Amino acid sequence: MKIKRLIAGISLVSLLMAGGCSSKKTSKETQVKHVGVLQVVQHPSLDKAYKGFKKGLKDGGYTEGKNLKIDYQNAQNSQDNLKSMSEKLVNDKSDLLLGIATPAAQSLANSTKDIPIVVTAVTDLKAAKLVKSNDNPGGNITGTTDMVSIDQQIALLLSIVPNAKSIGIMYNAGEANSKIQADFAITALKKAGVKAVVKTANTTNDVQQVTETLARSTQGIYVPTDNTFASASAIVGKVVKEKKIPLVAGSTDQIKNGGLATIGIDYESLGKQTGKMAAKILSGKAKPKEMAVQKADNLKLVVNKEMAKAIGIDPSTIKEPK
Repeated sequence: MKIKRLIAGISLVSLLMAGGCSSKKTSKETQVKHVGVLQVVQHPSLDKAYKGFKKGLKDGGYTEGKNLKIDYQNAQNSQDNLKSMSEKLVNDKSDLLLGIATPAAQSLANSTKDIPIVVTAVTDLKAAKLVKSNDNPGGNITGTTDMVSIDQQIALLLSIVPNAKSIGIMYNAGEANSKIQADFAITALKKAGVKAVVKTANTTNDVQQVTETLARSTQGIYVPTDNTFASASAIVGKVVKEKKIPLVAGSTDQIKNGGLATIGIDYESLGKQTGKMAAKILSGKAKPKEMAVQKADNLKLVVNKEMAKAIGIDPSTIKEPK
């Protein structure tokens, strides 16, 4: 009888232990992950990057409302907002943070060295001092870059205006990513023997005047992936249409909103890449320090046919330069 009782007791303990393990496993599998998102300003390219990010997370097994909670913050291009929002997301002990555009990424980086951070819509993570190197980040940050071939974009613009003597370049000098691209564009124009006329705007209030000045003094305009000019893309589009000046921009969204053409980034696709990287970090399959910074999977030629016709150019003649 004692032996039977002993066996029964052992069996009961085994069942309880098994039940406890099963419960623990289920809890871990259904644990809700908290992701904090900081976007520098609202405009189509960055909004699409955020949309794509959520799709990438979903592809990686994390769905908002099920096992994922997102705290989205938009700084509306305010440095004060960037700082306070970064501190909030860190203090809320997010499992992972996303920085959309360079200022947001840098603000998050200054707020924590412990929480994993992924970034997107950043031109050069190393130049922005976010990583030790793009191949081996080495810290708590990784992500995707929206750097494209500036040489190719300038070649596209010069193929549209082959007899150009001067090309305008406009951007916000306060955006580190924009300055990097503008410098590349100046170098490309110099190699082609074309004068670069550079104008900068500190806020969207300055955009119209800068655009009008370049439209009067140059034969074409180049705009990098700049948040200030992207936010005012409708204003830019109106000016270049009136002045009949071809404009090549870094992002496909700016072309849709008033530019002529680009070989550029699809920001939703770029955001999706970033989301997949984030999912791997959340699941414990990867660490930011070991994940190389990724470039866009897809670049494409985009031509605004209506703009082309409005400024007297046959859209079928605009081809990707070889």
